[in-house]
Amino acid sequence: MKPTTIHKIPGGITAPRGFLAAGLHAGIKKPSILDLALVASEQPGPVAGLFTTNQVAAAPVVLDRLHLKQGQGIGRAFIVNSGNANACTGAQGLADAKEMAKLTAQSLGVPVRSILVGSTGVIGQFLPMTAIRDGVPRLVQRLRRTGGHEAAKAILTTDLKAKEVALQAKIAGRTVTVGGMAKGSGMIHPNMATMLAYLTTDAAIAQPTLQRALRAAADLSFNCISVDGDTSTNDTVLCLANGLAGNAPLREGTNELASFQAMLNEACRSLAMHICGDGEGVTKIVQVLVKGAKSVADAKAVADTVGTSCLVKTAFFGEDANWGRIMAAVGRAGVRIKPERIGLAIEGVPIVKQGVSLGRDAERAIEKLFRRRKFRIVVDLGIGSAQGSLWTTDLSYEYVRINASYRS
Repeated sequence: MKPTTIHKIPGGITAPRGFLAAGLHAGIKKPSILDLALVASEQPGPVAGLFTTNQVAAAPVVLDRLHLKQGQGIGRAFIVNSGNANACTGAQGLADAKEMAKLTAQSLGVPVRSILVGSTGVIGQFLPMTAIRDGVPRLVQRLRRTGGHEAAKAILTTDLKAKEVALQAKIAGRTVTVGGMAKGSGMIHPNMATMLAYLTTDAAIAQPTLQRALRAAADLSFNCISVDGDTSTNDTVLCLANGLAGNAPLREGTNELASFQAMLNEACRSLAMHICGDGEGVTKIVQVLVKGAKSVADAKAVADTVGTSCLVKTAFFGEDANWGRIMAAVGRAGVRIKPERIGLAIEGVPIVKQGVSLGRDAERAIEKLFRRRKFRIVVDLGIGSAQGSLWTTDLSYEYVRINASYRS
């Protein structure tokens, strides 16, 4: 099959046909900061969802799972607030999430089960429902094709910048578009999901097929990044398809679905890298690639252990090429290894061979590499053919400052 040519285009989450969006300041956060977003499709369509594995799930996560079941996977709109997570809020929190969905459904004139709700911010506080009751009708009135950037800004918390993507390709003679927006800066770890991410597409596709495609895309992107090893109570990834591209429904095992999967993979990868690059206090972005493992699971376990080690991450920040910390992390990853076969290289420069240092000259060479904004570490376990990777970041003074004063 000839590779699909994918083009980056402007427009973000409203780039696909038939999608409108808006964002405004409802009063959840301090004045002048956008804090309520809405993305709506002109017609209903299948929606796929992936949610946090944290057992302390926020009210919006509970409600979205319910709506996907009640609506048989058919959705119409996403409404998302920032500044308040609506997590650990009990029965009142769930009632507030339901009211948020009902207000949106009434304003749009659509079934309440077709509304998916998202919240992000401080845990343990009740939503200011008076502000939301006032804000939702105004938000619906602001819906427009050019509202994607506004919506992307309204879902941010400690993020420094909005995270958006829009891609387009020809599939079976039809122009198909995928758009998206995300928020995430802290509490980022590959345990599905790891943030809030919303995707739209005008492709015609059945819900089960879309669900599988989203899972596959997430495993190659959102499940390959880590900032601090924490997984939130609110983590959600949703993708809504409205079929307005006019293509024949994408079917399993076809070149057309493979082309769409490539687009969705790239959209999720782009958003994931924006999240990683905008991590709280981040000054370094590092890929940890583990190869030569007995299984993919083993490779990922080693990559996760190295990439989430506080000692390794602080070495990245201090530009201290302390490769011994990496080796120590490999050894405690919980998988069977043979230390005498391990190789370690930084940006292609070997530093360890057969478990032993290659000397001071090699150390001096990698010291310069640690000064880069972005670099790659390769760990070769030397005992198999499987591999896995993780994109991680450094751990800086600024990360501590942000999170030490988050509530204040």
